[in-house]
Amino acid sequence: MADINALVDQLSELTVLEAADLAKALEEKWGVSAAAAVAVAGPAGGGAAAPAAEEKTEFDVILTGDGGKKINVIKEVRAITGLGLGEAKALVEGAPKPIKEGVAKDEAEKIKKQIEEAGGTVELK
Repeated sequence: MADINALVDQLSELTVLEAADLAKALEEKWGVSAAAAVAVAGPAGGGAAAPAAEEKTEFDVILTGDGGKKINVIKEVRAITGLGLGEAKALVEGAPKPIKEGVAKDEAEKIKKQIEEAGGTVELK
């Protein structure tokens, strides 16, 4: 049981991108899909796959580029995240990187708008 707990601890430390890569690797290795498990659980909820898509309540805001306006984007990233100048600069220069993870749809849309107004590009996942 200790091995399982250690594995859970390791998995909880993964970033969103690392978790997505892990899911892809497991799907390829075992020939299964996480989407299939959602579809099986879907009918119990009273509908098909469309209601499952509506149930998404947490989003990750991923900075995909600075749009040539790096300084403006760094300022917005600092305001949104509270990071220091060096950390915000590293995040912007290292794009694509998550700005915030697991936020509500309204907040994710607000962040996306702020970054796009500063000249950057953002993706919501």
